[in-house]
Amino acid sequence: MAYKKDICVQTTFETLIFEINNFAATVTLNRPETKNAMNFKMVAELYSIFTSLRENRDIRAIVLRGANGTFCSGGDIKEMRENTVPAHDSGVNLDAMLRACNTASQVIIACIEGAALGGGFGLACVSDIAIASTTAQFGLPEVRLGIAPAFISPFVIDRLGFTRARELMLTGRRFNGIEAQHYGIAHVVCAPEDMEKTLQEQLDMLRQCAPGAIAAIKELLFAVNGQPLDATVAYRANLLNTLRAGVEAQEGMLSFVQKRPPQWSNPTE
Repeated sequence: MAYKKDICVQTTFETLIFEINNFAATVTLNRPETKNAMNFKMVAELYSIFTSLRENRDIRAIVLRGANGTFCSGGDIKEMRENTVPAHDSGVNLDAMLRACNTASQVIIACIEGAALGGGFGLACVSDIAIASTTAQFGLPEVRLGIAPAFISPFVIDRLGFTRARELMLTGRRFNGIEAQHYGIAHVVCAPEDMEKTLQEQLDMLRQCAPGAIAAIKELLFAVNGQPLDATVAYRANLLNTLRAGVEAQEGMLSFVQKRPPQWSNPTE
């Protein structure tokens, strides 16, 4: 079983650093002078990456992190104060970008250090695996600026639940990585100096996971969530039968019987 190594995606950006290492892409928010605040350009570039990689099965994980030890301080307040926030242009629309991240075919891993505020908080809420430093600072400060976390609100409520979301949105209270794990935002918490080790542990687990199955499961999660069982039973049966008959599943089951690693566990070969 061979996977192509051709990556058809833009690699040079104005507000991001994009790197590919084996089966994982790393996207670093790179506006350190603003603590990586998201401006319209960054939103557009993130949207471009998520949509460009959607059909790419060579990339199993997309790691999101921020330059200079800060994840994201939120939206660019100066730009927001002077410009109408676009609601329909998907190229620079925050909602479109968050949807693209949320439903990406890859596992989205957020490495959260420093601030994860406002839009950065929203970005954490659409990750599949969030690793938070114990010293990270989370919060929804919009109410203290006279605005509301409007675009990110559905994703925040989905992640936190209605009761906790209303408290955090209405107070703007900040909290650390340990509390973020307690609230269900972060899945893993580590000391700041252990971030790289913790990230590598997550990537090592994904090395064992089949690329096509990852994409299929991401689609499955959103197809069945909140739906009546009877409404999705045919879809679920068809998905399992389609995957079972495929080359990837046949290799996975054969490798299990033969007590050897599946071919995708060595993506450099």
